[in-house]
Amino acid sequence: MNSSNQETEKALATAAPEVIALHEEPTPPKRPRLVLILSILAMILLIAGIAGWKALQISKAIAMGKAFRMPPDAVTSLVVKESETAPSLEAVGSVASLQGVMLGADLPGMIAEILFESGSHATNGQILVRLDTRQEDAQLRTAKAKLDLAHQNLDRSRDLRAKNVIAEYAYEEARAQFQSAEANVDETQAMIDRKTIRAPFTGDLGIRQVNTGQYLKSGDPIVQLESLDPIYVNFALPQQNFGKLAVGQQLMVKADGIPEKAFPGKITAINSAVDTSTRNIQIQGTVANPDHLLRSGMFAGVHLILPNLEKAIMVPATAIQYAPYGDSIFVIETMKDPNGKEYLGVRQQAVILGKTQGDQVAVLKGLKPGDRIATSGTFKLHHGGAVKVNDSVQPGNNPAPKPQDS
Repeated sequence: MNSSNQETEKALATAAPEVIALHEEPTPPKRPRLVLILSILAMILLIAGIAGWKALQISKAIAMGKAFRMPPDAVTSLVVKESETAPSLEAVGSVASLQGVMLGADLPGMIAEILFESGSHATNGQILVRLDTRQEDAQLRTAKAKLDLAHQNLDRSRDLRAKNVIAEYAYEEARAQFQSAEANVDETQAMIDRKTIRAPFTGDLGIRQVNTGQYLKSGDPIVQLESLDPIYVNFALPQQNFGKLAVGQQLMVKADGIPEKAFPGKITAINSAVDTSTRNIQIQGTVANPDHLLRSGMFAGVHLILPNLEKAIMVPATAIQYAPYGDSIFVIETMKDPNGKEYLGVRQQAVILGKTQGDQVAVLKGLKPGDRIATSGTFKLHHGGAVKVNDSVQPGNNPAPKPQDS
């Protein structure tokens, strides 16, 4: 092993310098470590400088955001006060005539004459339709002739009986024949009268259902007759309101199609029993209807005025902020910003609402007399926001507005 190593060393010693150079390992160049370290330090300092500059920008933006205030929103305002209001109940009812009937044929027959126009006014006893009574008229003449003969026989029998010429039974027979003939006349006349259709009461006629020459069966409709002044309004209220109801209480009625007019009336009847299925009590009011604007069958809104007055704060409906989580109102008051500087702002106040009356809504809880509230422009407000009050134009605040005001 040693001898072979020695031989290798001798061979290398005698080899050419070029071969020896091929077997030698190259020496790596030295890296400038100091330059690398300085480059890393410079990069770190650059990143730190950029981060510090950005942090300074962000802090300045945050400070500017805190110092920035939105310009005040323009609103109208109202100082609320407590007032007395008449409590009321609302219901939906239907209009019904005091008297209403579909006139029809009592006996069958052919229409000979129609003596009314559709939609006209009829008085009690007025003849509306005549049926053909030629056969009955002939029967009436026959019955009257028999009646005259029976009357003469009766007079003759009476004279003879007074002279004791005839027996009592003969006189009674003559009297019976007279009464029978008189009954036949009355029966025939009644048949003629039943074929003459008259208005059973004063009222307004509807659209006629028949024509001249038409054959009517018994009970066939002819025309609707309604008595419209005064008129009933029937409605229902929950049984818990029973103690507040009394005959004679005032009410107001409004009907679809006549929005500009309210009809005054009063309660005239309260049902003696409560509906077991709905627990509502039926009420009937009587309403004056001189112009016949209300018609039987109409739906009507009923505003029932209760006698006892209540105190409430009434505010315009435009001041209310309706929301699923609760209703609220913006109260205007002096507030302070984070720097302690005073400004005019709004506080969002939760409220409990009562009845609506015209443009106004009753506030039961949440406000007190003397509070100043925003009445318009409230859709853009938020709690703590600044406002500028301009009361030159006010929203509607009328408890009884007219249609032209809406």
